[in-house]
Amino acid sequence: MDIDGIIQKISIWALPVLLAIILHEVAHGWVAEKLGDNTARWMGRITLNPLKHIDPVGTVLIPLGLVIMGSPFLFGYAKPVPIDFRKLNNPKRDMVWVALAGPATNLILALLSTLILALVVQLPHSLFWVIEPLALMCQASIIINMVLCIFNLLPLPPLDGGRIAVGLLPGPMAWQLSRIEPYGFLIVIVLLVLGVLQSVIGPLIMGSSFWLINLVL
Repeated sequence: MDIDGIIQKISIWALPVLLAIILHEVAHGWVAEKLGDNTARWMGRITLNPLKHIDPVGTVLIPLGLVIMGSPFLFGYAKPVPIDFRKLNNPKRDMVWVALAGPATNLILALLSTLILALVVQLPHSLFWVIEPLALMCQASIIINMVLCIFNLLPLPPLDGGRIAVGLLPGPMAWQLSRIEPYGFLIVIVLLVLGVLQSVIGPLIMGSSFWLINLVL
């Protein structure tokens, strides 16, 4: 990909990626606050200020590297919002709602992006200079939000799906699964390197994304 192509792709993906990642984390903190834990509020993390959420690797280097490599879709993450599960009104039950908030937010954003895309393509063709970039940003938003939604629902701590599983499983099984958490990201990296995750969730991500896009186009 030439430098002009890289710049163009960054201009299309930057805002959708930032919104998807930041709102995912803000949702965790907001729901935790509603359920009794104000740690995220106290640490200034329930905010749309990107400087509070940007992780140099997950929010900048990884998405930028994928752009340069010409990846068909992007992935990234922000600094996790601090949650003290002990402060929740019902820690085991409320852990499920706090964890679910992130992927649910990404799903809502994907649906909103689909609605906006439907409105954009109805604009007069004389506004093609507005329609094309907005349509491409909406499509990018659909893809990145479906990536974050589906990936984070994998039942592997410390991913959201792992925390949901820990909250739903009976005590002994939940404890056994929670013991994986210190090694969770290492396991994810190994599965990514081996191509296992791509083959398992890749078709689901791309299938759902293109289904939403094709509803409109």
